[in-house]
Amino acid sequence: MVACLLILTWSSWAAAQQKASAPDWKAVEDAIGRSGQMQPEDVIKFGMPRKDLHVMAGNVAIKPGLALGSWAAFKRTENGAMVMGDLVLTEDEVPPVMRKLQEGGIAISAVHNHLIGESPRVMYMHIASHGDAVKMARAIHDALALTKTPGPDADSAAPPAEALGIDQKKIEETLGRTGKVNGGILQFGVPRAEIITESAIMLPPSMGVATALNFQPTGNGNAAISGDFVLLGQEVNPVMKALRENGIDVTAVHSHMLMEEPRLFFMHFWANDDAVKLAKGLKAALDLTNSQKH
Repeated sequence: MVACLLILTWSSWAAAQQKASAPDWKAVEDAIGRSGQMQPEDVIKFGMPRKDLHVMAGNVAIKPGLALGSWAAFKRTENGAMVMGDLVLTEDEVPPVMRKLQEGGIAISAVHNHLIGESPRVMYMHIASHGDAVKMARAIHDALALTKTPGPDADSAAPPAEALGIDQKKIEETLGRTGKVNGGILQFGVPRAEIITESAIMLPPSMGVATALNFQPTGNGNAAISGDFVLLGQEVNPVMKALRENGIDVTAVHSHMLMEEPRLFFMHFWANDDAVKLAKGLKAALDLTNSQKH
């Protein structure tokens, strides 16, 4: 009887805690103007794909899930919350968005390219900030209002699955990991083995510190690949060499944060070739990193 009461008490407490926490994120969703997706470790992540942009890289029309996805992820901290994110912007959107974010108290940690030779030119503005979650969400909303970033889809239902046209099973076997299909893109997230912190706060992989490998089918078993490797300094040149030896171009190497430990570098890449062949090249590079074993 006592055990049953304890279980009921624990269940009631857990349910109450869940209900108590829900309004906090609901207020953040209201402030940013869209629904988020819950991630492990009580992180809420907002995807803001630039479906309005029609960007070409060579003869490839880039889909949002390949390289045009803005996002922001919030995590509670002892003194409020932290937000990490990456905003996809056109060149003319950079100055007004930067101004609006800083006016709203959002710290900017990087502004740079991820691609080479794309048209029109796309820039990426990274944020890493701390404070009141609702105020930060409102500041991000107000900054994005100065861009042509579309609002949330009226129909939240997932579109029907379509055949990818690449050998997903073989790619997954090659990489030794299971991917997910998002908007016609086969995506893989590979966390690092280390504990990563920013301003002494632990960052889970969903807050931008996992290697991202994205495949966009381009026909005849080929795919355009893009994403970024999350690397320690000593891994940069070996990974760069492995990618280049496998026909994968390195398009950028830079930081995304200011106060992270250990110090991290992000290596962006691009290729358009046989999807399985490219997966082998990515695996060769991945094996040179201290990534979590699947």
